[in-house]
Amino acid sequence: MKAVVINATGGPEQLTVADMPDPVPGPGEVLIDVAYAGCNWADTQVRIGIYPHPMTYPMVLGFEVSGIVSALGSGATGVEVGDRVATFPEKGGAYAEKCVASATGLIKLPPAVGLDVGAAFPIQALTAYHMLYTVYGLERGDTVLVNAIGGGVGLACTQLAVHAGARVIGTVGTPGKETRALQYGAGRVVVTTTEDFETAVLDFTRGKGVDLAIDSYGATMLDRTFNVVRKLGHVISIGEAEGQPFKNIRERILPRSQTFTRLHLGHVDQASPEWQAGVTHVLEGIVEGWLKVPIEGVFALDQAADMHRRLEGRHVAGKLLLKAGKGT
Repeated sequence: MKAVVINATGGPEQLTVADMPDPVPGPGEVLIDVAYAGCNWADTQVRIGIYPHPMTYPMVLGFEVSGIVSALGSGATGVEVGDRVATFPEKGGAYAEKCVASATGLIKLPPAVGLDVGAAFPIQALTAYHMLYTVYGLERGDTVLVNAIGGGVGLACTQLAVHAGARVIGTVGTPGKETRALQYGAGRVVVTTTEDFETAVLDFTRGKGVDLAIDSYGATMLDRTFNVVRKLGHVISIGEAEGQPFKNIRERILPRSQTFTRLHLGHVDQASPEWQAGVTHVLEGIVEGWLKVPIEGVFALDQAADMHRRLEGRHVAGKLLLKAGKGT
């Protein structure tokens, strides 16, 4: 098979296409003929070498995949050869023509969900779901701050929260990225290059602060976010696009008795009722049409470096995909 391999950490030029042996599914695993792989910020972090979870190089990137099951490992149950599936292979491998993944956690795609959308929603929409429901427990009338609301996770959070009857305010660093979030129901989006987001959020909440804040920036932005969360409110961190969080979390949560979570989607048990509830809710939203999964661009395997450059340009308000094979 052909795969996009990264031999050492560095820039996008480290992504090279190579011929590799077809992977073989082990016990409890399946082999997927890849249709599409989703591109995520975590991919760029692994490529650079700053991902917070350890990785071994050389490796095939890609933690989000859709395709057709082509072989079953021993003991793989609940799935058949020919099934259209999507999944989250936590060890990577999706930037390739074939990928091995655990049978546990496989998402069977309804006929109405294309394989392109199948590779575009799992990480971002399920991360959004588990932040809002598994970690926090979203209720109608809550107010949610979403930093980087124009990105894939931000747009999923917006739609899920609005559908649940919550109010959403967001931030973007690039003018123009607020448009889609507002179309999806956000009540206010702050462009941080022209406005002070703390003032805007406190005005939006009449000085009370939000019930829940979701941050994927880290560093200064996360540090300032604690200032706009109410007493007994919650802050969830899911990324470090600006840099690692400051080592002052205890001091930040003490003044208002706030709580703090650093969520990694891979820590949600894919065999649990919570995982299945998330899959069901998200797929229902996609099929019913109230949860949209915008795809901003599709790249061939030999264009993986260009895909990373596009994502790192911070102008993407949706999903980028790597197309590895045929499929609909």
